[in-house]
Order: sequence, then C-alpha cells, then structure tokens
Amino acid sequence: MPTLDWETAVSPPYIHVAGLDEAGRGALAGPVTAAAAIFPLDNPQLLDALQGVNDSKQLNAQVRQQLFSRITHHAATYAVASVSAAIIDQIGIVPATKQAMMLALAQLAPAADYLLIDGLIRLPNCPLPQQAIIRGDSHSLTIAAASILAKVTRDREMIALGDAYPQYGFARHKGYGTTAHLAAIAQYGPSPVHRHTFAPMRHTLFGIETS
Repeated sequence: MPTLDWETAVSPPYIHVAGLDEAGRGALAGPVTAAAAIFPLDNPQLLDALQGVNDSKQLNAQVRQQLFSRITHHAATYAVASVSAAIIDQIGIVPATKQAMMLALAQLAPAADYLLIDGLIRLPNCPLPQQAIIRGDSHSLTIAAASILAKVTRDREMIALGDAYPQYGFARHKGYGTTAHLAAIAQYGPSPVHRHTFAPMRHTLFGIETS
C-alpha cells in the first residue's frame, strides 16, 4: 500500500511536496488528464484520514468517488488539468501529458517546492527538484491521491462526451480500446474527440480495416 515515506524523505527542507499522475494516456479518445496534490505532512492523522487511497487502477468507480471527496477535503491544495485530443494529435501524447501536469502545477496554491511524479516522466521545463517513481501510485500516497483525482475527473469528462457522441459508448469504456469501442470506430468513423493520430483512427481514415 502507498505510504508517505517518499514525501517525508524530502520534507524538510521541502514542505510542499506535490504528487503528480495522469489518466487517459493510453485511451483512443478524449483528453489526457493530470492531477497534482499536496498534503500537510505535519498532520499526524493524515495516514488515517487517507486510509484506502491507492493506485486508482486498483479501485472501483464507487470507491474512487468516495476517496475523491476525502482527498480534496484533506489536501492542502490540489488541481486537475486536461489537454484535449486535438492537442494530443498536434504535439503527441507524451508532450501533452507533460503539458497537463504543468497546467495542474500552475494552479496549486501554495505552490509546490518538490515533485514526485508517477512513472518515468520528467518535466524539464519545470525548475523544481523532482523525482520520477516507477509505479509511484503504488508507493507514494500523494501520487496515489493524484491518480484518483485525475481518473475521477477524466471519467466525468468522458461521461459528458458520451452524451454528445452516444454511438461510441464513452461512458462505459472511457475512450479506451475495447472491442465494442473499436467496432464503433469501424462503423461510424472517428469523432472530433478521437485521437486521429492513434492507430485505429489512422487505419479508419485511410480505409484500412481496424481488425
């Protein structure tokens, strides 16, 4: 289970240690969403208050919703930002993911002074000291919290897009490449919120079978 070991290892001298994670990086449609969270590490009850917080992929939707409220209540500050499919097509998914993280960081008040980032991502345009942690959402409680914030926010955005484009079933699969989603792309072609540079859409646009 995630702990605060990574956070307390650098605090002090760093006080506002932000965890960052993303949701939707591997999806075929919709935005990539990043979240940043900072917790008051001097709160002795923080671990108990955040009991159950874990990698969002290990939790069902109902639990994520419950933890979302608890995370936002106990965070010193948090922010979520999304970058659209159109921008992903323009600059690529990795730069778009970094852009979403930078946008989230810019909203934090107080600002972060140290970053813990899930995976192998580094933010070279950010002057703050930072550490990338493989499977960070399973090790760092702050990254795990950010993963839940990002996932819940993006799921809500995909449900709204499902209302606008009901033929694709976004509310069910959240834009990921399920069999049903690929079949819908093959039948209807990609929508404006699909990532047209991703393989299934390129194949459809050029008249090549997606299967």
